[in-house]
Amino acid sequence: MKYIFFVILFAIFFASSCADQLDLYSHVAIPPEAVAERDIPALRNGMYWTVQRAGGATAFIAFDILGGVLMTGTGNERTLINATLSPLGAIVVNSWSGNFSALYTVNSFIEAVERFSDSPSTFNSMARGEAYYFRAYIYYCLATRYGDVPIIRRNTLDLVRRDPLPQVWAFIEEDLNIAIDLLGASANYYYVSQDAATALKARVMLSQGKMAEAAELAESLITSGRYRLDAFENIFRKRPNTEIIFAFENQSTAESNINLSDLFYTYAHAVSGQYSYRPTPAVMAMFDDNDTRRAMSIDNVAGNNVINKYPSGQTGRDPVIISRIAEMYLISAEAQGRVNGVSRLNELRRFRGLTDIFPASDDAFIEAILLERKKELLAENFMYYDYVRTGKAAQHLGLLPHQMVLPISSRELQLNPNLEPNPGY
Repeated sequence: MKYIFFVILFAIFFASSCADQLDLYSHVAIPPEAVAERDIPALRNGMYWTVQRAGGATAFIAFDILGGVLMTGTGNERTLINATLSPLGAIVVNSWSGNFSALYTVNSFIEAVERFSDSPSTFNSMARGEAYYFRAYIYYCLATRYGDVPIIRRNTLDLVRRDPLPQVWAFIEEDLNIAIDLLGASANYYYVSQDAATALKARVMLSQGKMAEAAELAESLITSGRYRLDAFENIFRKRPNTEIIFAFENQSTAESNINLSDLFYTYAHAVSGQYSYRPTPAVMAMFDDNDTRRAMSIDNVAGNNVINKYPSGQTGRDPVIISRIAEMYLISAEAQGRVNGVSRLNELRRFRGLTDIFPASDDAFIEAILLERKKELLAENFMYYDYVRTGKAAQHLGLLPHQMVLPISSRELQLNPNLEPNPGY
């Protein structure tokens, strides 16, 4: 499929503080008022392409890099964390600019497609729902990294200010509610569905400590009959499976720069790789021998420890999973608490070949949840924020108080004097 990047003609270079728009040239540039209904499918593809590329490949493992589960060839995981949490660091810079660049495209698409909100076309309704889902997803990525961020409903050239985090969460919920109302089932899990929006909303509620709502949303997907826990070799080897709710297909080297396998495999591997990141010794030791996730999660190639979830190597592309049903089991378990949630936790553990556990205290239960999330969701972009939102980041990662959020990049602060840096950086 040929993806088309959509931007507004008069603002190809969007000089606002929200994201130095990085010479954002389009394949097709159409002002919203000139968009015809027949243009929507092509522009929709461009939206998918742009959101997927936001921040580059490391955006999809940033919380693993910061979460103490990865290291480089020099230093340990703490060295990597400190190096990453720099206002000049590529991950910090690209996460901010990439997400706001994607937001610009999504807002442009919303403005265009809303012109046809009265159309009887089911496709247009779905496309609108997808756009609101993507805007919520972008803001979830921003909120969990930077805390307070500017809420931008319509593209603007104004030098915007950061809005308080509670308002950002409310905005995310608002967009997800719209998406849920507009969306239905999708053709396959490479397209956004109502279930994908529900899954993201469950994550958003958990992030805010809204446990009853998080549990209810997660349970609605678990009990729907549309998803079941599945084997890792199906999930992570692009086989038919019952687990994935939404993923970016990421199938063509011409269409995507997202190649996680290249970051994890070595040149000694059959399909080669740059070997930028490797699992820590603790990660290599955390899987029991009978844990069915082990072989698909980690491996050792010619004496080098590797992450094994993304198998395509240096020249291929693998799907990037955004939501799957195992996460809903973990959300439900955590949100229900130790007494009621342990059954969901043990259900997941049994499916993965492990025995039941019965933590003796609420704190022990949270620790068990975090360990299970580390095993289940390794290299799927969760650990840093899992520790931050549960108040465990200082204990597990040695983070200082100001490191519970990422710094705002120095370039963005220079471009927009109305932005304020996160304290401590």
